[in-house]
Amino acid sequence: MHPFRAAVENRDADAIETLLAEDVVFTSPVAFKPYAGKAITAAILRGVLRVFEDFRYVREIANPDGRDHAFVFTATVDGREIQGCDFLHFDEEGRIDDFTVMVRPLSAAQALSEAMGAQFERISREAAGA
Repeated sequence: MHPFRAAVENRDADAIETLLAEDVVFTSPVAFKPYAGKAITAAILRGVLRVFEDFRYVREIANPDGRDHAFVFTATVDGREIQGCDFLHFDEEGRIDDFTVMVRPLSAAQALSEAMGAQFERISREAAGA
């Protein structure tokens, strides 16, 4: 099993953070502007761990050199079933330097946006304290 997948499925926020490059760029499915940097990305991912229920990966796709991965997932957010995919690119040291998430359907994306919006003050504090 890929180390990122294992960390997420074990809900191990520290292991997830260890896999992030300092200059990682996180592109959210519900925010217009990407977030740059390890501290904010790690804080966002901790927030996601708090709002996703019944999370599980259902498929993993990788290119031959192992630097690009897609992890397809399902979860529940505020009673809405969500399907999504984490698209990851790994740098030369094996750290995630690009992290893009896409989700569907729209009603679940809206529930995710609301749930993460409610977390964002805490996320900002966590990122500032890193």
